[in-house]
Amino acid sequence: MSKKRARRDARVPVGAGGARPMVAIVGRPNVGKSTLFNRLARQRIAIVEDVPGVTRDRHYADAMAYGKPYVLIDTGGFAPEADDPMKEGISQHLRLALEECALVVCVLDGSMEPTGADVEAVQLLREADKPVIFVANKADSQRRALEATGLYELGVEKLFPVSALHGRGVGDLEEAIAARLPAKEDIEAPPEPERGPRQTPRLAIVGRPNAGKSSLLNRLLKEDRQLVDHRPGTTVDSIDALYEDSARKLVLIDTAGMRRKKRVGRVGVEALSVFQAIRAMERSHVVLLMVDALAGVCLLDAMFAGLAADRGRALVVGLNKVDLMDADARKAALTRAKEVLAFAGSWARFVTLSAKTGRGTRKLLEAIDQAVASHRQRVQTAEVNRFFEEVLERHPPPSMKNRAVRLYYVTQAQIAPPTFVVVTNEPELVHFSYQRYVVNQLRARFGFEGTPIRVRYKGKRKVDLDAR
Repeated sequence: MSKKRARRDARVPVGAGGARPMVAIVGRPNVGKSTLFNRLARQRIAIVEDVPGVTRDRHYADAMAYGKPYVLIDTGGFAPEADDPMKEGISQHLRLALEECALVVCVLDGSMEPTGADVEAVQLLREADKPVIFVANKADSQRRALEATGLYELGVEKLFPVSALHGRGVGDLEEAIAARLPAKEDIEAPPEPERGPRQTPRLAIVGRPNAGKSSLLNRLLKEDRQLVDHRPGTTVDSIDALYEDSARKLVLIDTAGMRRKKRVGRVGVEALSVFQAIRAMERSHVVLLMVDALAGVCLLDAMFAGLAADRGRALVVGLNKVDLMDADARKAALTRAKEVLAFAGSWARFVTLSAKTGRGTRKLLEAIDQAVASHRQRVQTAEVNRFFEEVLERHPPPSMKNRAVRLYYVTQAQIAPPTFVVVTNEPELVHFSYQRYVVNQLRARFGFEGTPIRVRYKGKRKVDLDAR
């Protein structure tokens, strides 16, 4: 298989979890870091402009290099000599990325001589004592690649000439990334409750600062395990704690508060907390999104709910501080939360509670139990196919492009999250509205309350059908 095809076929599996290694892209402004980030992530995420300093914050994306999954980070340009009021914050973000990453990709401009910022960046990487891959970007031709060899005067051992804009040399770069990532056996495996002894469910408690995450943890554990302060951002590190009562056992993962970075004052502390929350969600089976009901659900809450759904995690939304609201206000807050989180409103569990007084915590635990059970639910093939025959009889898939779409049979391929595979003659022609209809019918029949479900459509060759 060619390198180009291997890169094209490499995809991060839906719901892939575990503590995936982290790869940071660093370098001075306007060397093409964001372009390379988009190229490696295989999607346009970071803003790309031919203006230095466009990327201020770190961007995250799930990526895959030759079968090895990792988390890719785009950092703000490192320019120690620049007269920029955000310079200090960007440098802190860079250092925080270096603290968390397993590998660094340092991007240099192959079309020009090394600068003072390049020298300082290389020195910083040496002090960090991390594996580093040095990239000479903008090597759009063989001649440009030869010109980039002048960057060896920085003292680097090996340069990878690439063109992030056109994809030239990216295959060799990804091969080098894969070679330097930890071996699969050295990476924490994703939560998989069906293998071996039944795992204790892991619950990641996430949300904005001051939403009551640590207060809830202390309420459940009946001890001051976490420092609780009215000031946002008190919690810095993710903390694991075992909760057990007569009905259940849970591993609770408390995380630091998250907020939009433009509002972050203590950049060094809270920027690191954001990644810790994401990592905690990857280690979990269920995500509890804590929301300050007085402040309401915002787009940032929706972003993290979407992150949990994309990773195939069960989701419970806790609307906290309802002890400070009357009945009408509580009802309005719940309605508003379901509107903002409409993409998950049909299956996520919503609970009103007060971590301070303990009100609603029993219902919250019951909702978590339901989410765990749904996340691990398996339906027998015979039962799901009987259901599927009824669905087809009531509402068969519409023909597309003058071609009849036939659905032959369905099976549940895995749990956590529940994933179904439908065998069809035309997988590309199953309309998205019909796909949504099938998901809704599965929920109506089998529940799956609190967990996302996946339905994939797989083609089957004619010879296989004849063999049946």
